Amino acid sequence: MFDVYKVREDFPILKRTMQGKPLIYLDNAATTLKPQCVIDAVTHYYTYLGANAHRGDYDLSHDVDVAYEDARKTVAKFLNANSNEIVFTSGASASLNTVAYALSEKYLNEGDEVLLTQAEHASNVLPWFKIEHDKKIHIGYIPLDNIGRLTPENVVKAITPKTKIISIAQVTNVLGYNADIKAICKIAHEHGLIVSVDGAQSAPHMPIDVKDLDCDFYSFSGHKMCGPTGVGVLYGKYELLDQLNPLMMGGGMNTRFDTCGDYLLQKPPLKFEAGTQNIEGAIGLAAAIRYIEKLGMQNIHDYELKLRSYAIEKMKKIPEIILYNEFGESGVITFNIRDVFAQDAASHFNKNGICVRAGNHCAKILMEYLGTPATVRCSISFYNTKEEIDAFIEACKNGGDFLDAFFG
Repeated sequence: MFDVYKVREDFPILKRTMQGKPLIYLDNAATTLKPQCVIDAVTHYYTYLGANAHRGDYDLSHDVDVAYEDARKTVAKFLNANSNEIVFTSGASASLNTVAYALSEKYLNEGDEVLLTQAEHASNVLPWFKIEHDKKIHIGYIPLDNIGRLTPENVVKAITPKTKIISIAQVTNVLGYNADIKAICKIAHEHGLIVSVDGAQSAPHMPIDVKDLDCDFYSFSGHKMCGPTGVGVLYGKYELLDQLNPLMMGGGMNTRFDTCGDYLLQKPPLKFEAGTQNIEGAIGLAAAIRYIEKLGMQNIHDYELKLRSYAIEKMKKIPEIILYNEFGESGVITFNIRDVFAQDAASHFNKNGICVRAGNHCAKILMEYLGTPATVRCSISFYNTKEEIDAFIEACKNGGDFLDAFFG
């Protein structure tokens, strides 16, 4: 197991204060902080490389090509995929949109069904809503169990003769349950269905093997795993990527086009990477992956769950705390302080130097399931400490008088 106090030295932002107090950052499900090695990797690109990728016939451009494609190899190894199955995007939202629109064009007809859950993030809901409107397909919802988990048994019950695609999160961003993707993919493939997985909340926190999971597509963002913003990954089985059309057209993704309107696209993954990519983002993401792999993905997962368990046990002893995911399987803790609106509670935590998220967390449908308009979300990462959780708990105890956030 790693030494969390030594790890914290890698994150320069943790030296700053907020509201005159040491910064306690517990909004890691929204975005993570960046270690110095990631900052250095991005700076190195701008300082010593700087050229475009796949464009030039000179040494500097070649050096960029090597760094960019090495980043792709790093991501592929991280997921246990092949390099030609890794597409760089601007983030999980872009990856999920690419999958949704490409699959709808190729595989969906009027009356066909796509299955989601009530716990999905907006990026895995709204593209399908638009497709539902445009192509007159049907959106179905796999029921969650009594504590909000997605189970293989409920997947079986939800599949109909019209179902063509299942699009689900491996770990949901509000309740934090870890779906059995391998079992769900086995069920789906037995019915001839395609499975798209939102891995934004799972890839940063646990070992991922897409071949073992046997998912057809897997999407995640760099900024939620200590990488730069504006870069993400779409994994797709090569035979599927090869069949699908890209969402965007432009330079770099074609081999030729002419005045007759004829054009020929590159093979995957390049055909999905139109225009100049976030080169420094990809290089920074590779640095982030190397960093967290050095710590050990299982070590990260175990540590975060241990810290979460410590927090949950203390929160359960506070009468004013309403817990929505006591049995969650990630670092996410979703709660409210009784009779205090979520944003007011967040202001109270802010006064104590603590960063948490308040609102519907881009999961508006789930708020209907939870029976509340908004919640507070504390999300733990591997650089958080027991002492930070203690400070968070003290703020929870005093959260009932949220006016202290303004006048205390």
